[in-house]
Amino acid sequence: MLIERIYDEDLAQASFLIGCQKNGEAVVVDPRRDIAVYQSVAAANGMKIVAVTETHIHADYLSGTRELAAATGAAIYLSGEGGADWQYRFAGKRLHDGDAITIGNITVRALHTPGHTPEHLSFLVTDGAVTDQPGYLLSGDFVFSGDLGRPDLLDEAAGGVDTRFAGAKQMFASLRDKFLTLPDYVQVHPAHGAGSACGKALGAVPSSTVGYERLYAWWGPYLVAGDEEGFINELLDGQPDAPAYFGRMKRQNRQGPAIMGERAPLQELAAESVAQHLADNTATFVDTRHNTEVHAETVLGSLNIPAGKSVATYAAWAVDPEKDSRPVVLLAADQDQAQEFSDHLVRVGIDAVSGYVTGLEGLPTTTPLLVEPADLDKYEFALLLDVRAKSEHAAGHIPGSPQLQLHGGRLLWSLDQLPTEGTIVTYCQSGVRSSVAASALRHEGYNVVELDGSYLGWIAQQESRESTSAS
Repeated sequence: MLIERIYDEDLAQASFLIGCQKNGEAVVVDPRRDIAVYQSVAAANGMKIVAVTETHIHADYLSGTRELAAATGAAIYLSGEGGADWQYRFAGKRLHDGDAITIGNITVRALHTPGHTPEHLSFLVTDGAVTDQPGYLLSGDFVFSGDLGRPDLLDEAAGGVDTRFAGAKQMFASLRDKFLTLPDYVQVHPAHGAGSACGKALGAVPSSTVGYERLYAWWGPYLVAGDEEGFINELLDGQPDAPAYFGRMKRQNRQGPAIMGERAPLQELAAESVAQHLADNTATFVDTRHNTEVHAETVLGSLNIPAGKSVATYAAWAVDPEKDSRPVVLLAADQDQAQEFSDHLVRVGIDAVSGYVTGLEGLPTTTPLLVEPADLDKYEFALLLDVRAKSEHAAGHIPGSPQLQLHGGRLLWSLDQLPTEGTIVTYCQSGVRSSVAASALRHEGYNVVELDGSYLGWIAQQESRESTSAS
């Protein structure tokens, strides 16, 4: 048996390829939309992907289930649990509690484990070549290393009302009646790691065991004591801000994401053509450099989505393809970088990328406005905007009035909270998120100035001022 974990550092998301080495067949669980990695793993192991499934209707990324099935001819399997309100709206064989996908000697059996979502499935994997007992659990967003999937996302991002309480009760029951009935030796492979917004304290360890989680996870004592109320209070307390694009992911994943098919290589575009499209407002320019470079010079009206491990996350903060269908033009060093960047974009449904340029020459440029921390006290602004998480704001923020904490991932969906006139000063912790958020607001027509160095810069300036006063 082969179990291959494919991990996306950007979205802290894990998908899995499970293969029978005897008959050369494989099933993929929770794939993303840039599917070449699954085809490569299968080919390297002499396997054919014959089935594709997912643990639940995802909120944090766009599923590649339909994409992979279309490319390989694999059969689609989807949860049929959760009731009428939580059914997928595209074709696939429905799985219910206890149903199994069989590939050669391997059995992948569905367990209905609601809590994170009503339809959520986990998958027990048995290697029939050596035993008739399951040895592995693909737990999806049910059990993480040291944590659990949050039950409040339907409220936070999908328009639900107080679904968190029913979800938390379901989570308690799923742990008691399903997870804790498994042997301690069963290996647990979750769908997310540290950095995901699908839980509040996910560990960075890629896997665990039922026995380890039983003994050492925060929720263990509540289950031992049968303390459902205490468990619910603890589970719901302190969950992180949910980016607003999660709602779009939920809708599209339920309906069935568009199938892209084979994607043509991105082409380098002529500066004159790009400049004309920008002048006609028929393209969106994305500056992929670090904010320190962007602050020196960037394209007028561009979005700053820095290359690195958070491309998909920041892109989904700044681009809502349901409201803005203009194709994206990327600033990239070469075609390979542009292609990789585009792979990250399609994971959150930003598919319209027309090409790339390698420099700013010939394009309309500007220098984003900054304000130094030492000058903030006397700077006139209509709003001081903290785009960090609410937990960061609570731990310490810059005094000033008027001010607002609004997570960067919720900005485009909360413009009614912002002043339509005057200057908005943005900050985050170090400046990266603030640059993304500020560029998105400028793109919407707001007058935005970034605090140079953001909160850390302001803290350093305060400490320097206090040190000078003391001496």
